[in-house]
This record gives sequence, C-alpha cells and structure tokens, in this order.
Amino acid sequence: MAQKLFIAATGQHSGKTTISLSLLHLARKKYARVGFIKPLGPKPVLLNGIPADKDAALMAQILGHEDWIELMSPLVLQPGDTQKVLRKERDPAQMRTLIVEACAKLERECDFLIIEGAGHCGVGSVLGMSNAKMAKMLDAPVLMISGGGVGNVIDSVHLNLALFEREHADVRALLVNKIVADKRELVLDLLQRGFEDQPFSVLGGFNYQPVLANPTMRRLAKILELEIQGEQESADRIVHHVQVGAASTQRMTELLKDSTLLIVTSSRDELLVTLSVMYQMSEYRSKIAGLLIPGRQAVGKVTQQIIDNSNIPYMRVMDKSTSDLYLQITSDVSKITHEDTEKIDLVHQLAEKRFDFDVIEELFCR
Repeated sequence: MAQKLFIAATGQHSGKTTISLSLLHLARKKYARVGFIKPLGPKPVLLNGIPADKDAALMAQILGHEDWIELMSPLVLQPGDTQKVLRKERDPAQMRTLIVEACAKLERECDFLIIEGAGHCGVGSVLGMSNAKMAKMLDAPVLMISGGGVGNVIDSVHLNLALFEREHADVRALLVNKIVADKRELVLDLLQRGFEDQPFSVLGGFNYQPVLANPTMRRLAKILELEIQGEQESADRIVHHVQVGAASTQRMTELLKDSTLLIVTSSRDELLVTLSVMYQMSEYRSKIAGLLIPGRQAVGKVTQQIIDNSNIPYMRVMDKSTSDLYLQITSDVSKITHEDTEKIDLVHQLAEKRFDFDVIEELFCR
C-alpha cells in the first residue's frame, strides 16, 4: 500500500499545486511508483477526450500517467451538479464510492500518493465532501498549506482547523508558503510560537516568487484568445513585466525591465521598429519578451516587414483597447500548465533547495 498525504489549504492561490509538484518531484527520487489524485475536481477540462480536473490533467501529463486519468480525477463537477445533489437528483453516496474506489486502486499501484484537496478546506461541503471529510474518508494525514504572514495565518488556520477537528482528521503539519524572503526567520519563529500548543509541526515553504505567479507568453495568448506570431520558441517564456508604450521611443528603451511584454498601439511605427531592431541585439533580448499590438489602424507596411524580419514574438488585436488589455493581463492569476516547462523546471530546482523530504517522510509516512 502507498504512503500517502492529503494536501489542503486555508484558501485559494496558496500554492497547493506548486507544493504537489515539488513533493512529487522529490518522491520520484526515492519511490519507484509515485501517484496523484484530485478526488473532487471543480475545474473540468478534457484530457485525450476524457473529462478531468485541470490539476489532475496537469499531473497526469507531467508524470506520464495519462492512462490513469479516470483514477486521478474520479469525480469531475460539471455545471448544475451541486443543484442536482441539493434536489436529491444525484446521490452523494455514489460520488463518495467513486472516490474511495479510485483512491484504493491508486494505492495498490503506487508507493507514494499525493491527494490534493480543492480550494479552501470547506470546498465540497455542499456535496458532504469537504476537504476534512475527504481526508478522513481516505484515511490520509493532512499537510495544510497557508500563505505567508503571521496574524492572518494564525486566524485562517484556526478557522480551517476547526473543520478538521470536527471530522477527526489527522493534521500533521502546517506548511507556510509564499513567505517574504527577508522576514522568513521571523515569520516562522512567530508561527511556531503561535502554534506551540497544537499537535502539528510548522514547516517553511517557498519564499514568495513572483516568477511563479507571472504568466508565460503562451498563457497570455490563451487568455486573450490570440495567436503568437514570430518566434514560436519563446511561447514558454515567462513575462515578468507588462509595460504600456505611451512614452517617447527613447524613454521606453530606458524603461525596459527584464522579460517585458510591451503593449504598443499600431500607430506607433517608430517604437515598433525600434523594439523589433533591439530584439535582435543580444544585450536587449532578455528584456523584451514580446509585443502586444492593439489598434484598428493597420501597421505600416514597412514597419510590419521589419517586425516580421526581426522574428520578435507578437500578438495583434483589433477589438480591444490598451487599457482593457492591460487590465485583463494584470488581473489574471497564472496557473502552471504542462507546457510551462520553464516554470516546472524552476519549481523542481527550488524544491530541492527548500524542502527536506526526509522530514516530510518522518511526519507523514508512519
């Protein structure tokens, strides 16, 4: 039977998927058969034509377990499912059976199994399957993940912990994630003091890494529903900054930061030409991730030719304003996809430096 742990979180965007990726990477160095399951999938996608939760699909592709996807994502919620349960048109007991049977099969196939909860600890309660009930039902010890900070972490952990205590689920560790680097020692010291009367351990996760929260060019193309033109090899490049090309051409070149996506209207021929030429210069290549060109006015013929010859990655959009594009990009919370190889490699590298897998094993594999 597999060693297993249940990953829960005090809220959304706390880094459950990143932590799952990290632990799976470290586990594969020690265990021959490593697996993952997202029992309750609230965000459906299709993987090889099979409905699955997007996080389960991600892990299946990374682990090379696409043929296990129906076990890794046994219950995928579709629109209207919760209403059917509340109207007693769908039986939650059958849902629970699906989950228990899928998990049992994976336990027989794996030496180490990560079970990832959905959202915050209460998600699934409408179905009678909160994270706490799920952990108890699957007899899996819990690793609870929180964001960084002190007071807000203590408050949110106690709020979520009450649910686990009510279900008699076994919370063995709190992993504090996205910590401000220069406050790391202080934060962990205060939290260990704040939870000294609790039976679980307090562990440090990743420092806050903006690069993991930033989108790739491919991700931006997807959310904007556009195609990347020019150099396709840069689709997985992470965009660290977004700048609007409103200043003079000279000033814009001075303002360039590392891996910047520049939003430049189609009428700014001189800026488009300058950036395209700069993209071909080695000292500026790292600063220019690509161009986003809005505007109903056609790009000048010569300017377009220079852009194309430079091979600079760019996206052209006719029906959205600069401000709308900027808001849409900056409001997006980027999630890792299997195509984000640069991010996945970075997560693996950071995991090897940050986590002591022996400590995780000592806490959960007993």
